[in-house]
Order: sequence, then C-alpha cells, then structure tokens
Amino acid sequence: MSEEEKKVSKQNPIDADKIAENPHLLPYAHTVGGAVIKPIDKGRVKGLAVAAMYEQTEMQLDQIREQINLLAQQAQAVKDRVYISETIYLAEMGFKPLISHTYHLYKKKDESHVLSMVGPDEWGRSNTYEFVATVRLLSDHTWEIQE
Repeated sequence: MSEEEKKVSKQNPIDADKIAENPHLLPYAHTVGGAVIKPIDKGRVKGLAVAAMYEQTEMQLDQIREQINLLAQQAQAVKDRVYISETIYLAEMGFKPLISHTYHLYKKKDESHVLSMVGPDEWGRSNTYEFVATVRLLSDHTWEIQE
C-alpha cells in the first residue's frame, strides 16, 4: 500500500460538522442506543408534590382529630364519674360502701337519692324508688357507672 492510500483509509468518513467534540454535554442522546432524555415538566412535578403534601398532612390531621375525640370522650367520662360520685356522696346511705363492690342508686319521690345494696330486680312490689344506676366504688373513691 502506498502512503497516499494509508492516509485515505485513515480519514473519518463522517462529516466533521456532524461530530460533537463533547457528546456527553449534549442535552439529548448522541447515539442510537443512548437513553432518552426528556425535559422535566416542572409545573407537573410541583403539582404532584403539593398534592402528596396535602394528602400526608390531611392524614396526620385526621389522626390528631381522632386523638382529640378520644381525649374528649375520656374527659366526659371523668366528668360523668365526678357527677355521679357527688350525687352518691350527697345521697342517703345506711352503710359504709366498700371498694370494688357494686351498689345501686335510686331517686326518691322528693328528688333526693338513696344508695342501696338491693338491686332493682330484687325489690319485688315494695319498691317506691326510681332506679338511677348500678355503680361500683373505685379505689380513688369515685364511682363507676356500670348500668
């Protein structure tokens, strides 16, 4: 082979205007097998992020609402215990109530209350009192309504 033929065989057959010097800096794939590069739709990405943020915060707010409702129920139960306890301690009782024992609260015709060991189904026909509640004395000396 002659020198001239060697020079011709070493020449690049692709036009120099169609070759990038730094193809890795191009904003698009420079080979057929290259990864497809698409521009990011920033508005859509932000919209999806905001929607996800609202969903997450709404879930957390729902959990807080449930906790608030539970606390409100517990507070109401304590208030009910205080109310029934005050009613019982103002009621007439002919015995000393024992902790963890069950008693029955009745209302007389004159609107005063009576605490009794006799249940509403144990009186027979002689009961002239209106049944209010079945209660149990707790260790903190409050009363729990059982029925």
